[in-house]
Amino acid sequence: MSNLHLKANPTLPDYQKYVSEMILERGFQDESISELLMLLMEECGELARACRKHTSAKTDAARDNKEKIDHELADILMYTLAISNHFNLDLEKAFREKEEINKQRAWTN
Repeated sequence: MSNLHLKANPTLPDYQKYVSEMILERGFQDESISELLMLLMEECGELARACRKHTSAKTDAARDNKEKIDHELADILMYTLAISNHFNLDLEKAFREKEEINKQRAWTN
């Protein structure tokens, strides 16, 4: 049984702290950055498959399509946070800094 708890209305740092505690509780603290990146890419593939079900793209009819887009996005967020924690990054700060850069760019169609 897990002792983890994510407070109501968490901030991005709260999510990072939660993922850090989750990794320790579940015994994943020794995963390398290579392993984390492979797991992230695997989840990206699962997201693509889940999204394809909601488009006109052909899919394998025999495949059990229980994937949910929201769950796959949650998995991607968890691995993104784990990678951020691996490098001791403040993801909220990085997001804000990068968005300020993006605001200065000219976007075209």
